[in-house]
Amino acid sequence: MRIFLLAAVSAAAISGGALAADKPMYGAWGVDLTARDLTVKPGDDFNKYANGAWEKKTTIPADQSSAGMGYDVYNRSQDQLRTLIETADASTPIGGLYKSFADEAKVEQVDDAPLKVDLAAVQAVSSKAEMAKAMGKAHGGFGPDLFSLDIYPDAKNPETNILYVGQSGLGLPDRDYYLTDGFKPQLEAYRAFAERALRMAGYADPAKAAADVIAFETAIAKVSWPVADRRDVDKTYNPMTVDELKAHAPEIPWTDYLAAAGMPGLTKLALGEKTAVRDLAKLFDATPLETLKAWRVVQGVQEMSPYLSKRFVDSRFELTKVLSGQTQLRPRWKRGVALVDGSLGEMVGQAYVAKYFPPSSKAQMVELIGNLKIAMAARIQKAPWMAPATKQAALTKLSKMQVMVGYPDKWRDYSGLKIDAGDLYGNVSRSGAFEWAYRLKDLGRPVDHGKWDMTPQTVNAYNGGLENKIVFPAGILQAPYFDPAADPAVNYGAIGAVIGHEISHGFDDQGRKIDDTGKLRDWWTAEDAKRFESQAAVLGAQYATYEPVPGMKINAALTMGENIADLAGLQVAYDAYHASLKGKPAPVIGGMTGDQRFFLAFAQAWQGKSRDDSIRQQMASDPHSPDSARVIGPTRNVDAWYAAFGVKPGDKFYLPPEKRSRIW
Repeated sequence: MRIFLLAAVSAAAISGGALAADKPMYGAWGVDLTARDLTVKPGDDFNKYANGAWEKKTTIPADQSSAGMGYDVYNRSQDQLRTLIETADASTPIGGLYKSFADEAKVEQVDDAPLKVDLAAVQAVSSKAEMAKAMGKAHGGFGPDLFSLDIYPDAKNPETNILYVGQSGLGLPDRDYYLTDGFKPQLEAYRAFAERALRMAGYADPAKAAADVIAFETAIAKVSWPVADRRDVDKTYNPMTVDELKAHAPEIPWTDYLAAAGMPGLTKLALGEKTAVRDLAKLFDATPLETLKAWRVVQGVQEMSPYLSKRFVDSRFELTKVLSGQTQLRPRWKRGVALVDGSLGEMVGQAYVAKYFPPSSKAQMVELIGNLKIAMAARIQKAPWMAPATKQAALTKLSKMQVMVGYPDKWRDYSGLKIDAGDLYGNVSRSGAFEWAYRLKDLGRPVDHGKWDMTPQTVNAYNGGLENKIVFPAGILQAPYFDPAADPAVNYGAIGAVIGHEISHGFDDQGRKIDDTGKLRDWWTAEDAKRFESQAAVLGAQYATYEPVPGMKINAALTMGENIADLAGLQVAYDAYHASLKGKPAPVIGGMTGDQRFFLAFAQAWQGKSRDDSIRQQMASDPHSPDSARVIGPTRNVDAWYAAFGVKPGDKFYLPPEKRSRIW
């Protein structure tokens, strides 16, 4: 699955955002001319040219790690959801779950009583065999597991769902937090959190137990795959039988483990990080049982602290501050809305779209997407480096790409989930079990292409990868990304580039390995593949020079797919915008040409400002480049951008035509 925006969007309203009523607009919304820093030449830093004045006057709220356009839209959506959720009757699942979180006095009174039950179960484990079962039960239950379990379409038989087993077990965002000097403060903060968690859990010597947990997780990190390797669909698809898995990693009683996870009798699966699974099993065997218990306590407390009393919430936030740079805990209502949104997403979404997403918006989006697909087809047809057979296969895949807009055709049924307005911890636990049971129903069954991996209110979009579909939730289909009344240049520069981004994921460095049916298959000629990889290398070399925070450059291998999609999305959106003009010249508005408005809308869609620790976390674990690079990286490879802003040799980000990436 390819995601367009950053996953971690949490926000409060910020001053100086592009939606403020006193800002100049074109139609219902337009580019914000006051956000620009006109002392910066477009060719020296297009992000600062488009957003520099906004950046200078914007302060990141204390309860956020970032601020920006995406956060403005997210924040507006949270306000909308708050209205829906807070007015829901406590007898309903939505109202009951929110009330259980909002009743802080009750949460303080209960304190850690429900946690003690889970911790007692951890301490009751008397053997490695029982520990393996406990890890299996963690899916939909309490505590961590050394292995990830996911149910997705079988990459070689994409009409059927299969279990994928991969690496897991870390309490920090990525292996680099344990293995590189750049994250020493974060690792120390995690050690301190582990000690506090173990002390609250009643350990006699929490400092020693915490040190053992950190040493264990460091060993996990050493055998885990780097995040860049984990996005390679060839490397992470290793089908085998359960008997073969037993031979590959014999230290785990896989039959009992899988039965505990809800999959008795399973006979086949696919391994993700193959060597890591093997080595994690060996590590499990070599680690003392008491260390495994302490590890499960630390991560279990970390997971459940947000739903416990203030002393647990505050302890966990001490870690969050160091990881993200956030200095203030989000207000309780925001945390409560996020809980309800995450637990009852489509139930909330059904009410959300009924109130905030008109059918006319969906119709216009469907038309926009159709125009972008036509533009992508033209790009494919004109690609000078593709052989005719490869072009035809690509066009077939594009024509079969399913489009989903706004919300799913069929809503989820939550009637099996028990919500008690007086039992927050129990609600969270039951919700986790309910979600895992929901996913288990898909195992071994035909893929339901109508299911969504995002809720309608999500401010994001994605490409379904093995399902060959693109999904645009209602949450992102609002200004400034999309406004039915806006200047077409703005809509194409903002939401058009999002659409193009998701379409082109089907043809990025990993998507190109998947055919029109969603099957993992090489449908390229060897020569075409070499030419594609050559152009991708040109783009990667550019991104590897960008240094969003001092001392840390972008990992081009990790971000390659998203960088390709950003560039292709911009190019395809530009083509579609000009096609929409039907041969007529674009009007000049406010002294700006259509092309200038298009590129400014694109840049301001990525308007953002983040704390350094948040950027470092993103760069270590997220396949998306930081916002500034998502503006500069694509535009400097598009010929029309040079013409629109008079970018010339000598400008910092000028590239000679022969050095611009020509993937699409």
